[in-house]
Amino acid sequence: MTGTTLRIVIGTAGSGKSTVARRLAREYAAAYLDKDAMSARFVEAALQAAGYDPGDRESNAYYLEHIVPLEYDSLLDMAGANLRIGRAVVIDAPFSPYLSDPDFITKAAERFDWPPVDIEVIRVRVSPETLQQRLRERGLERDRWKLAHWEEYWAEHGGQACAWAGVRLREFSNDADEAGLSLRA
Repeated sequence: MTGTTLRIVIGTAGSGKSTVARRLAREYAAAYLDKDAMSARFVEAALQAAGYDPGDRESNAYYLEHIVPLEYDSLLDMAGANLRIGRAVVIDAPFSPYLSDPDFITKAAERFDWPPVDIEVIRVRVSPETLQQRLRERGLERDRWKLAHWEEYWAEHGGQACAWAGVRLREFSNDADEAGLSLRA
């Protein structure tokens, strides 16, 4: 066990992972790295500059092939910068394209020069009904495709497992009222 911890909070859009991640960051006085906050403006501008709808992500091959890797590289590089100065980190991102690669975290640690750290992955889950309701209520442009193609979106992302090696994985059901969250292991 090392002195520094990296907590990666994963889950579908609208699952409540940001609420869980922010709470963990406060609880552990950790750096909070939110993929959307770090890259949303850049992503929207890049999509628009390339002639695409800035809200179209899941169905956009250009976004998936060219922009997603840059989003995650930036996020993981920033995590490394914090970990190298001894700062605990909480990452808030779905990691959907990378969850099936058992070596993803090991490769990221090497590529971005992470020091030895304890890595805990918290997978936030909700029922399809709860998720659909939350996506409708938040009304974000980037959720439009998800809702319009609900069955396809849920089939691909709803039950996605995390195959990463070398991490502790916790499952967190977030269908209940968030006031009752208990995040301690």
